Amino acid sequence: MRISLEVNGRAVEAEVSAVSRLSGFLRRVLGLTGVKEGCCEGECGACTVLLDGQPVNSCLMLTFQAAGHEVTTVEGLGSGLPNTFLQLGAVQCGYCTPGVLVAAEGLLRANPDPAEAEIRHALAGNICRCTGFETIVQAVAARAAACRPGTRQ
Repeated sequence: MRISLEVNGRAVEAEVSAVSRLSGFLRRVLGLTGVKEGCCEGECGACTVLLDGQPVNSCLMLTFQAAGHEVTTVEGLGSGLPNTFLQLGAVQCGYCTPGVLVAAEGLLRANPDPAEAEIRHALAGNICRCTGFETIVQAVAARAAACRPGTRQ
């Protein structure tokens, strides 16, 4: 079937199989390899993308379900949050990082001033076996603080 969608601000039209996963389409057809395929069961969060601004596991979506929607991958994020993660050491092996960044971006778009508990809740669907999440939570909080009115970004 032929679908149209927007990916990282770019209009995309493609012929897709009725059973292709969005994660595979983004990686293999569009070359957006920041979308990781970890568990393919919606458990690890490595494949998290924003669908119309909301975090979703792209491994659980069929590609055709994204037709007519806006998809944002880690490649479509600005440099602010990723740079904060790097500066604060919230990245180790990096496998989970794209999904964590996208989930955090979704949170910050919906709630620019989240409490620590809200950050932890928003990232609960993302598994990181390296960092222990403390530096990740600190990086998200630091980015939120940096983006508050009256502060430098």
